[in-house]
Formats: sequence, structure tokens, C-alpha cells
Amino acid sequence: MYTRSTTFRGDPTAIDDGIAYVRDEVMPAVQRMDGCVGLSMLVDRHTGRCIVTTSWVDPESMHRSAEAVRSVREKAIRTVRGTDDEIEVAEWSVAVLHRVREAPRGAATRVMWTKGPIGRMDRIVDAFRRNIAPRVDDLPGFCSVSLLVDHGTGRCATAATYDSRQTMNRARGQAQAMREEFTEHMGMRVTEVAEFDLVLAHLRVPETV
Repeated sequence: MYTRSTTFRGDPTAIDDGIAYVRDEVMPAVQRMDGCVGLSMLVDRHTGRCIVTTSWVDPESMHRSAEAVRSVREKAIRTVRGTDDEIEVAEWSVAVLHRVREAPRGAATRVMWTKGPIGRMDRIVDAFRRNIAPRVDDLPGFCSVSLLVDHGTGRCATAATYDSRQTMNRARGQAQAMREEFTEHMGMRVTEVAEFDLVLAHLRVPETV
């Protein structure tokens, strides 16, 4: 499976309008595209930062959709009063997806971006699958974790979803300890960690663990 993530910023007071547009207009449009297997949306209501992710069965369908997705993406960004110069689009391979339950209403997600040694992604993925995925089940309110990788650049994005902001906060210390242990052992550099509300979760990506 493959994903395209689009990160943009808007006016925090317009976030609900953006969520409604993505839910009512963008999601039905992309789900009609060949090879699409769903969409999710993360928002930070304090900063106006949004991440919309679409998932695809193969890289070919993801690339074929690029032009059609661009037009609905631009309208979504205008809806939250964002600007084109703040858009970041990234394409990923879904290396690991471990899910113990579906995310409920009010769920929250912590995303960690890292940079690792190019050419060692397979080793990183295998270590994540063996050493991280089995341990996160014990975190308070844990729902799922995914590891997205870009083999060409060594970049990774790890998204851990919890059933609420409260449980995500309770798990912060344990999650940080695991994160630091893993990244140090694998020679990875953490470039950013951010927390979001998971406002749309309609990804039909199968579990890989």
C-alpha cells in the first residue's frame, strides 16, 4: 500500500469548514478514483496545521491520481484560508500497520518524522515490526500505529493513534522512551514530533503485523 500526505496550514477559526469540505467533497471524490483505499485527516486546532492522507493500492494509481487530486486539494486549502506556499506533499510506502481497534470519535494521533540511513530501510522496518509493534498494545488507549517510509530519502513517518487526547497524554512518557531507544539503536534522527486530533479516519489499509 502507498500513501500521499498533504500538509498545509490555515486559519484555526476556519478548521471546521475545512473538515466539512474534506469530508463532504474531497473524500467522495478521491474514493471514486481507481485504486484509492481511503482518506484520513489530522488537524491541530491551535495552529491551523492539517494533514490529509490518501491511500492507494499501488504507486501507479497514486501517481495517476495526482492531477485530479491537485484541484480538490487547492479548494480544501482555500476553505481553511491557507496559502499555496505552505503546502508540503509527500509520497510514502506503508511499511507497517498494526491496529488493535478502530479509532473512535475524539481520537488523537502523535506523528513522529525521522531521517534514517539511506539503504537501510528494510532493516528499520523489520526492527520496528519486531520490537515496537508488539509493545505499543500496552499503552493507554492505544488504537493503531503505522510506519510510512520513503526508501529513496531515508525519511519515515510514524503515526500512533489513541482513543483520546487524555490517553495519548498519559502514554507520552512510555512512548517517548520507546521512540528514543528505537531511533538511537537504528541510527535515526528525529526531525519533528507533533500531536493532532484525528477528525477523519476512513482508511481501508489492511494490517501488516
